[in-house]
Amino acid sequence: MRRRQHVAFFLAFILLWGCRTGRDYSSPDGPRFTGGPRVPPANERADVDTLRLVSFNIEFALRVDSAIAVIQSTAALRGADVIMLQEMDEQGTQRMADALGLWYVYYPAIFHLKTRRNFGNAVLSRWPIVEDRKIILPHASRFVHTHRSATAATVRVGASLVRVYSTHLGTLVNIGRAARRDQLRTVLADAARYPCVVIGGDMNDASVGRVAQEMGYAWPTEQGPRTTSLGRWDHIFIRGLQSPDGAAAGTVLDVRGTSDHRPVWATGIFANLCCHQRQQLQE
Repeated sequence: MRRRQHVAFFLAFILLWGCRTGRDYSSPDGPRFTGGPRVPPANERADVDTLRLVSFNIEFALRVDSAIAVIQSTAALRGADVIMLQEMDEQGTQRMADALGLWYVYYPAIFHLKTRRNFGNAVLSRWPIVEDRKIILPHASRFVHTHRSATAATVRVGASLVRVYSTHLGTLVNIGRAARRDQLRTVLADAARYPCVVIGGDMNDASVGRVAQEMGYAWPTEQGPRTTSLGRWDHIFIRGLQSPDGAAAGTVLDVRGTSDHRPVWATGIFANLCCHQRQQLQE
């Protein structure tokens, strides 16, 4: 078992070496990139009660066109209401949003010195994004002292407001498990004042979701196949939305070389209490 752990650590080090060099964007205000569809989607109704949620790490946004094709041709992903993307740059984010006809907001965490491009998280939405922010996560990388971040967006879904977070926690090479849990707690702390919440992303950890569960979140993607060669690291957590049954989440196994991650998806149904609380917040 110890030898297997050492091998896994070494493989992770090699695979994640390319992520080690970057320069922080230390301001929570930006850079910021946002936009909307040229033609708004046709399903902006007030009676929406179900959301299809997707999280996808696209590996340095190197094969964005391929990722678009995967989303458009896969039944579980096609027509998603919210897509949370990681390892994106601004050009790739806009290209995906334009191709899928979605609103988007993107905040890079760092400028990557190897790729010479920005590196961060995006939220794409079939519904208007009415507020957004960048959340800088604690615990700098051991090697180059850069920080990860989460991109937060408040989405108006019909008559409801949903707070969405796309995040990418630190790797097992750069920080420890306790630090990753602190990073997720930072996102959860921001989400505490919102009754309807979706958190998705590359957690770089198979068990960090227990922190969200302790805070009352459902974890529909907890079970399933590996999303990377090293484990099931990509997840979605929801609060104020109900997961209808065990079949309301899944993993897309064939990404056709698009990324070293597999996307995960989940379905959330609005709870009456969530919508009632949301109305009180608006009033």
